[in-house]
Amino acid sequence: MDKVLVIGIAGGSGSGKTTLTNQIAAQFQESVTIIKHDDYYKAHDDMTYEERSRLNFDHPNAFDTDLMIRHLKELKQGKTVECPVYDYTVHNRSKDIAVIHPKKVIIVEGILIFENRELCDLMDIRIFVDTDADLRIIRRIQRDVLERARSLESVIGQYLNTVKPMHEQFVEPSKKNANIIVPEGGFNKPAMEMIRNQIWQHLQGE
Repeated sequence: MDKVLVIGIAGGSGSGKTTLTNQIAAQFQESVTIIKHDDYYKAHDDMTYEERSRLNFDHPNAFDTDLMIRHLKELKQGKTVECPVYDYTVHNRSKDIAVIHPKKVIIVEGILIFENRELCDLMDIRIFVDTDADLRIIRRIQRDVLERARSLESVIGQYLNTVKPMHEQFVEPSKKNANIIVPEGGFNKPAMEMIRNQIWQHLQGE
């Protein structure tokens, strides 16, 4: 298989990572595959919903990052992988799997993907989406209440108890591992243009 370009997109919860990822994927379509750290949350089938809802989902130990690293290596080798699928509404992995095919461009997305050195080393370009904390919490509330069937109280409680302190402890310090820091993610047109040009050059074999 030809050289694969791996782009990591990190940033705090609600920063605009998914918007940026989707914009790139929409432009390059068949050339891009996406692998999300969130889908590698560890399974907790032995716990009740209430027990799972109290877990710290923003700590590096919440993820099976070793499995993600193995899958990313296999994708870079031209192999298809079977990725777990996470269900936010029940705080657990679903019974489904997602078949991910190797492509010329792989986007790795997640809040903590730059925290792990081995994972970082598999990426060619590391982009950190840097967005004001007030905007991130507003977006998170809108998303979790509307799309993930959460109550407003639970979203705010989770933010104050784990999201904010874990952001300060792990996510923000991982910004130093980025090659590019993009304020406002997909809404930053000059940055988007620069990223697009990098991908075009790769696809054209330059």
